[in-house]
Amino acid sequence: MKKIPEIAITFWLMKICATTLGETAGDLLSMTMNVGYAVSSVILISFFFATLAIQLLSKKYNPIVYWLVILSTSTAGTTMSDYMDRTLGLGYATGSAILIAILLTIFALWRWSEKSLSVTNITTFKGEIFYWTAILFSNTLGTAVGDFLADDSGLGFLGGAVLIVSLLALVVLAKYLTKISTVLLFWIAFVLTRPFGATFGDLLTKSTEKGGLNLGTIESSLILFLILILLLIIDKKKKIA
Repeated sequence: MKKIPEIAITFWLMKICATTLGETAGDLLSMTMNVGYAVSSVILISFFFATLAIQLLSKKYNPIVYWLVILSTSTAGTTMSDYMDRTLGLGYATGSAILIAILLTIFALWRWSEKSLSVTNITTFKGEIFYWTAILFSNTLGTAVGDFLADDSGLGFLGGAVLIVSLLALVVLAKYLTKISTVLLFWIAFVLTRPFGATFGDLLTKSTEKGGLNLGTIESSLILFLILILLLIIDKKKKIA
């Protein structure tokens, strides 16, 4: 039941690209198209469940299906976070704290049920459900943290992205220089790539007055989508070779 890709550099590049695309595409639907956070969340969560159903029914790893689910968790996570933080008025800090509590609860239940959080050893349907639930809420948390860093911390979009990159570098060093659990480091890196995507996505789309590059949600989403397709092609050719 090998339905998850090998955790290599290509995986992380596609993860960053997909989560950044999730930020720009989520903003495209909710703000640029003026659909709103609540309706956008319903639409994108429905898309998540549709792609997840295909993934769960698959018998082996399908890169297109897998990365569609990752993308759907990113877009849904963007609008879910924005709905909590802005529409419900919880704010980025409170929203992040709630999502951290939810994510830790998911990990605790997963560890209790499956005895391991390793993503290379998922062999049951229940384990796969825990995996995707954790990914959905980690991407939602990442959006809230990214928005907090960009808007409330004073770091701005670029400063927030630099901070996350620095933390990711520390995780890489910890992997090779310490005996910290690789499972723990994987999930730390997985969560951190989402706020990087959120801040980098905002850097691409926001106006220059707000510290962004003003590329717009449509243009940024298209560029990121094409990059993701290119990475998928490269990854597929590498496996064939």
